[in-house]
Amino acid sequence: MTPRIEDYALIGDLQTAALVGRNGSVDWLCLPRFDSGACFAALLGSEENGHWRIAPKGAGPTDTCTRRGYAGDSLVLETYWQTRTGTVKVIDFMPQRDRSPDLMRIVEGVSGSVDMSSVLRLRFDFGSVVPWVRRSHGHRVAVAGPDSVWLRSEPPVKTWGQQFSTCSSFTVAEGESVAFVLTWHPSHSARPKLIDPRKALKHTLHDWAKWTERCTYDGPYREAVLRSLITLKALTFAPTGGIVAAPTTSLPEEIGGVRNWDYRYCWLRDATLTLGALLSAGYVEEAGAWRDWLLRAVAGDPADLQIMYGLAGERRLPETELPWLSGYENSRPVRTGNAAVRQRQLDVYGEVIDALRLARDTGLDDKPHAWNLQLSLLGFLESTWREPDEGLWEIRGARRHFVHSKVMAWVAADRAVRTLEENPGLPGDADRWRAMRDAVHAEVCEKGYDPERNTFTQFYGSRELDASTLLIARTGFLPPDDPRVIGTVDAVRDELGSDGLVRRYSTAGMSVDGLPGEEGAFVVCSFWLVDALRRTGRPAEARRLYERLLELRNDVGLLAEEYDVAAERQLGNFPQAFSHIGLVNAAVALLGEDPAG
Repeated sequence: MTPRIEDYALIGDLQTAALVGRNGSVDWLCLPRFDSGACFAALLGSEENGHWRIAPKGAGPTDTCTRRGYAGDSLVLETYWQTRTGTVKVIDFMPQRDRSPDLMRIVEGVSGSVDMSSVLRLRFDFGSVVPWVRRSHGHRVAVAGPDSVWLRSEPPVKTWGQQFSTCSSFTVAEGESVAFVLTWHPSHSARPKLIDPRKALKHTLHDWAKWTERCTYDGPYREAVLRSLITLKALTFAPTGGIVAAPTTSLPEEIGGVRNWDYRYCWLRDATLTLGALLSAGYVEEAGAWRDWLLRAVAGDPADLQIMYGLAGERRLPETELPWLSGYENSRPVRTGNAAVRQRQLDVYGEVIDALRLARDTGLDDKPHAWNLQLSLLGFLESTWREPDEGLWEIRGARRHFVHSKVMAWVAADRAVRTLEENPGLPGDADRWRAMRDAVHAEVCEKGYDPERNTFTQFYGSRELDASTLLIARTGFLPPDDPRVIGTVDAVRDELGSDGLVRRYSTAGMSVDGLPGEEGAFVVCSFWLVDALRRTGRPAEARRLYERLLELRNDVGLLAEEYDVAAERQLGNFPQAFSHIGLVNAAVALLGEDPAG
């Protein structure tokens, strides 16, 4: 049986990440970056598409560990196997790299004596390329085209090739250990520098301890908040400060369906909420790096602003299907790249301007060119906000006048007005942006509101609802005690809710997104409902929902994009930054110290 999405744990080195199953198998790893080709792609196919399993000898494919967890507040995974002859612990981690990425797996004897087995199947380019494997300087070296991977163990153990795999067999007794080091580097380079895996483990634990000590959040649910912050840090591409939406591609929103997308990129829609989460916990350095990534990515002609970019701000992310992969639980197609990059989503202009305003308000060092960039974005938005777009959810149907997009256009003008009022020495025409703000507000209240049901709708003229309207009070578009806000919160909860969780919008019948099939409850939208309930004076209900959402996390505290209420399982790319951002911001909102809005 294919492991469930929630059966995986995350390890990473702040430039890429791997997913490790409860069965001891690493089933997903892209090297050397998040957006590179995967050398382990069993997650989206079979073992023949690449994986690396370390488990007690004789353990079947579906046999799982006794227990597992992260070592303290770190990204070092400890997996325990208890057998009839003894107990072992497998420590999986990726140290922050100097040059080359390393995946390290240390097997330690806890009690008795356990016979262990390692099976390594390397398949480059998303499981499509079988490398040539040879011996060199105590390593097994796998090479194909531009990629090479070097594997060694300390101490050396019995290793042989079998059916295009590298197999190892060894025994670990109490107090003994065997360490495996897998290192990627370009195939044209010399042998990578040797790294002591046990010293690397100490350094990695120290690095995470130093990082988590900086967390200033001291409110309720601190354990869950800190684990989500660690996850966000793990999804950060350290060289640029960009944060990927998820380290995976094509994990389905519906099992067997076609809603399978590549999330290994950085979305502007996350900008303000990401900044808020980082700043609320004291991570000013990370917030500044994200802000700087944002400024670099959006620089240029405002008409060319994209909704997402690559890890370093790359603009071309062509979408391709990989037919040799069967997909997670036969959910095809498997895609790399994302065609939504060329969509028009007018809300991103508001997201960028709101994020830069939040950065200024919370004390990040101001960048001299940041305000001029915002004026340029505003000038473009002023002439385009009345046009339809694809909206926040990247629909692949017809463009619409989405209410959330218009609200974010209001946010852009509002933040500009407030900035000029507080900083009269800055260039800009406050009256001009004030007039735009008033015009957007009036149009949304007239065309995007259904007075019969007392709720804002998904788009102008529609009776459909959209969970993004839960953000209206957070943005300041209307006060939280406005009857229209309260009505919208109640309508979204009642009509899009399922067992307390919230879907993005209805996918029944002729769905606005132009795609067949259904999807699960959207985790971040459910956290938005927590925030909206708290703002509209229902803190007890908000807290109950928040605690319900915490129960959706897997055993190591991770959340995917969606949740299937009926099947009681996670869906979508994993772990999802947006979900963990929602968890942090909702906790801060319950504490009453939300820096945004």
